[in-house]
Amino acid sequence: MSQYWFKPKTYGYGATPSGWKGWAAVAIYVALILALTLPLLAWPADMPASPKIWQLVTWAILAVLLTLGFIRFTRTKTDGQWAWRWGK
Repeated sequence: MSQYWFKPKTYGYGATPSGWKGWAAVAIYVALILALTLPLLAWPADMPASPKIWQLVTWAILAVLLTLGFIRFTRTKTDGQWAWRWGK
């Protein structure tokens, strides 16, 4: 069984999930982004005032850090190098 969770894309740059572990990692990433977004941006929007600047800045910083961490994790679990590809 392969230890790689992602495979390089056929067209473009990056990787795509190649098994259930890769799809689970993507699902966890999406769940973490939602868990970050709901309390900082979505739920305060129901209140009379919109989200405050500190909430937007906090969300942006945490979302960027989470995304960079996910990209780094994905690169380590990809079978091959990330490079621009035009097909086979």
